[in-house]
Amino acid sequence: MKNVALDAVDHVDRAVLPIGTDYPPGHVLDWHEHRRAQFLYGATGVMVVDTAEGNWTVPPERAVLIPAATQHRVRMLRVSTRSLYVEPDAVPWWPATCTVVDVPPLLRELLLSAVEFEPDYSMSGREGCIATLLLHEIAARTPLPFHVALPSSADLAELCRGYLAAPDVGVTNAAWAGRTALSERAFTRRFRSETGESPAVWRGRARLLAAVPLLRTASVSDVAGRLGYASPAAFTAAFTRVFGLPPSRFTAAH
Repeated sequence: MKNVALDAVDHVDRAVLPIGTDYPPGHVLDWHEHRRAQFLYGATGVMVVDTAEGNWTVPPERAVLIPAATQHRVRMLRVSTRSLYVEPDAVPWWPATCTVVDVPPLLRELLLSAVEFEPDYSMSGREGCIATLLLHEIAARTPLPFHVALPSSADLAELCRGYLAAPDVGVTNAAWAGRTALSERAFTRRFRSETGESPAVWRGRARLLAAVPLLRTASVSDVAGRLGYASPAAFTAAFTRVFGLPPSRFTAAH
């Protein structure tokens, strides 16, 4: 099924509904939720998934697991997706929060095959076997660290969302504390209690996440400069330390 609205097929008695969708550059799927759990795979481009709990950046050839009934927003950057919408009862092991995972070749080929199914595909033959195997392959995936937590309070969350939209290396803890009418010490303590990280560490991670979509249209050197790193080498070292791969692996050329 390609470019089919989920609402048109959600009633079909299948635990797994595969749907492929193409999106224009910069398209935003505003806040919404699905009755089913969703496995959202970006065959091309970068996706940024936002919930009340956090922000997940999904590089090309990766996917995000979205729990059922989770309010979320997705920004699509030159993306063609392959989604699986899964009945919650069929996946009791599904994570309770969004999770980014890798998509190895077998899983990718199964997804590409599944989106060609009719909504009421046969469960007794090849198509049913593929649907079952897809869930086994997804269950075997391990989480990737492409996310930041968001504070639970509205004022801190607003600061963080603004930073994610436009990372500024010049922002300080004192500046953020001033915007919340707190002392720097009280602000830092409150921020850490809500996110598990200090504001400085959080901003550093957010800057690195912002690099992922930028790398699709700019060189490693250009991205390092735009994000305020002293050199491409310093940027590469920080990126590799957090994500386990150098930024060159996420460029369009790669």
